[in-house]
Amino acid sequence: MENGEKIYKTMSVTGVITMTAGIIVVVVGVVTGVMAIVSGAMLLGQKKNVLF
Repeated sequence: MENGEKIYKTMSVTGVITMTAGIIVVVVGVVTGVMAIVSGAMLLGQKKNVLF
């Protein structure tokens, strides 16, 4: 195998890994954001039940 072919294959694998990591990061970010919004809404909804 020639050096150019090795570089090409390495770049292809690296590109796939980078794309996969990016998609995972986006999904985790969206899920975390939705959970934060739902949690905040629940807290706001329950604040009337707090007694001081």
